[in-house]
Amino acid sequence: MSNPITISSEGIITGVVSRLPSSKSLSNRALIIQAMMGGEGKLENLSDANDTRLMQRLLHTPNEVIDAEDAGTVMRFLTAFFSITGKKKVLTGTARMQQRPIRELVDALRTLGASISYEAAEDYPPLRLHGFPAQQVNTLSIRGDISSQFISALMMVAPALPNGLTLSLTGRVASRPYIEMTAALMGHFGVNPRFDGQVIQIPTGTYRPNPYRVEPDWSAASYWFAMAALARKASLLLPGVIRTSLQGDQVIADIMSQLGVQATAEADGLRLSGGGPRVEKLQVDFSGCPDMAQTVLPVCAVLGVPGEFTGMESLRIKETDRVAALQKELAKIGATLTEQPGRWELVPRNPGNPLPPSVQISTYEDHRMAMGFAPLATRTRVTLDERTVVRKSYPHFWEDLAVVGFQLG
Repeated sequence: MSNPITISSEGIITGVVSRLPSSKSLSNRALIIQAMMGGEGKLENLSDANDTRLMQRLLHTPNEVIDAEDAGTVMRFLTAFFSITGKKKVLTGTARMQQRPIRELVDALRTLGASISYEAAEDYPPLRLHGFPAQQVNTLSIRGDISSQFISALMMVAPALPNGLTLSLTGRVASRPYIEMTAALMGHFGVNPRFDGQVIQIPTGTYRPNPYRVEPDWSAASYWFAMAALARKASLLLPGVIRTSLQGDQVIADIMSQLGVQATAEADGLRLSGGGPRVEKLQVDFSGCPDMAQTVLPVCAVLGVPGEFTGMESLRIKETDRVAALQKELAKIGATLTEQPGRWELVPRNPGNPLPPSVQISTYEDHRMAMGFAPLATRTRVTLDERTVVRKSYPHFWEDLAVVGFQLG
């Protein structure tokens, strides 16, 4: 363990989650759109997550080599942005990033007219961008079940194409809320895609500056729902969080309501409390909110609620193979996650058996593994093998835990 952290509590957590970050997903999209406008326009309340700071820095660097580190959004969005704007760059990243496939996006950009080559393994970063001589087509077919970031990347740069772009999504469309988020944000800046069923039509046009304030991050908020579900007593205020959000991860409120969490709107945010009735079995399709799996499954495992889940395929190509990571770490608290044809089955621990007095959780250099398992500290002492991974999306996560009643060491 390079920089571990140990977390514990008395099971009572109360207070204001004052360092909840702004949405990383919205921030990074807004930054790409702002760059498409030549840097014009006022963006407020941008996320302070490492991924967003990285995006800000790399968008404007004169350097030829662009190191996206472990940030998938940065790699995908910048590949499209630099390609369509004709920048000659080399895009690389961490060892794990170089294992995450990018062929579908590269193939789409090549079909449009971009000149791109692979620097090492075919279909994976690093990439060398040679320029964009001219648009070759204005229609593309792309799989709907790949990363929605590929689709969003193409959407945001499409207005710069002289002939516009029509995307035809084939098969099942995964993470549809993220595509809808992209379309809504583009509309805020004056370009309105038409997203109808499996077809997205983006007209050629020019984004217009329009002040934009980024809302709080529902992905980050999800961990506090998990804590409210597991704590003996919880009263947590999430400042500025409202249910009318562009973010698909707001579905966590509906999921966690089935696990006993009440979310009450107040003048200054959302109040969370636990102890409500729970379902006998939880069924969730994560295809629209894959990042929520690492929040929900540990809660079910501890509470003794069995689960049947679908839409987890994309978890295998995230910061780590999140399915394998969940299987290994859930086993440490007596739960099993097995893959069945078309679904995953969670058999939780027997709630009649006490949790071990302490549990060691591996994070796999994945911020969501760290934060998804941190709520277990409402029930037992948890040691995570790396504390710094949270900087990717929620840099002040540990400070917020300390304020509401957790002991950190």
